[in-house]
Amino acid sequence: MNYKSLAIIFSTVLTSGICFAQTTVVEDFKKSETTQQGKEYPQVNSEGRVRVQISAPEAKKVQLDIGAVKYDLVKDDKGIWIGESAPQDEGFHYYQLNIDGASVPDPSSLYFYGASRWGSGIEVPATDQDFYALKNVPHGEVREVHYFSKTNNSMRRCFVYTPPGYNENTNKRYPVLYLQHGGGEDETGWASQGHANLIMDNLIAEGKANPFIIVMDNGTWARPAQAPAQGGQGGRPAGPWPPEGWADGFKNTLLNDIVPMIDSNYRTLADQQHRAMAGLSMGGMQTRVITLANPDVFSHVGMFSGGSISTDDISKSPNFKDKVKLLFVSYGSREIENPRAGSADPKANTEALKQAGINTHFYVSPQTAHEWQSWRRSLKEFAPLLFK
Repeated sequence: MNYKSLAIIFSTVLTSGICFAQTTVVEDFKKSETTQQGKEYPQVNSEGRVRVQISAPEAKKVQLDIGAVKYDLVKDDKGIWIGESAPQDEGFHYYQLNIDGASVPDPSSLYFYGASRWGSGIEVPATDQDFYALKNVPHGEVREVHYFSKTNNSMRRCFVYTPPGYNENTNKRYPVLYLQHGGGEDETGWASQGHANLIMDNLIAEGKANPFIIVMDNGTWARPAQAPAQGGQGGRPAGPWPPEGWADGFKNTLLNDIVPMIDSNYRTLADQQHRAMAGLSMGGMQTRVITLANPDVFSHVGMFSGGSISTDDISKSPNFKDKVKLLFVSYGSREIENPRAGSADPKANTEALKQAGINTHFYVSPQTAHEWQSWRRSLKEFAPLLFK
């Protein structure tokens, strides 16, 4: 090979590298539905990139922190920082700004409770967003309910969705779904980030789901603080994870306080056949533990990105197979493609239960990960299967 050939190859590689680095951003940014009224940012473009802007004249470095990646913003001569992320998955995402090392909410976005804090959120328009759109159809109500918990000796709060027609036909009684949030979230999540009420309103209007009540409570549990921890300060406590009995606190609150309170104050069909439980991530894990231990209480079970149930689990809960009418398990496709090391195969587990005679459904949300679009789609698929 002569020097001329080497020069041509080197030039080609160098040029390719420069072209690769110069990613073109489509300049069709628009305000998101999660942008505060009267604000121009944050914005989203057709690629799913999120662009933010903030005035911080004295700051030395400002970053957009979204999807576990930080993107540097650029400051102009007026002290305005602006920049955007790489393309994000469709749906809802938490994010924050990092200003000289301090993580803060974006003052221009609406706030949501997630990642164990009130902070910023952004909605990336989805191709299938019609199923949770606000439409001119009959709407139910989301009620904020305060009640006293004997189990916790404290006041608590939950949100209750009652379907369209609940107030008009006072003789009708309804099934109930107890629907749980994920870790670092609270009882506001499913109605706010998840749009559970709009999903149900639209499904009912289209005749695809039976009307039922949804109860959304706070399942947050206090993580044990004993030492030593794995991975140093702030890591998980040593031993099996989650630790033994981790779901007992919410289980006792649910069975002894929440379910009786709902049955006493709402027109429910107060029996096992008309009672379901489901949840996302941590809430799915809670659903697994609670329903396996209490098949006499719940007849329909949904686990969204929250593990699965195996044949060994069923052997330890013999009434589950006879009592439970439906087991629904779902994940985002990116979760299935990149499973956690050592985790069981949820699809294989679910198929094994189907072979054992249990009515199971396994759903995969296309092109999403451990995020709200996966769980919105999961509820859309799960709800029509309930209380048939």
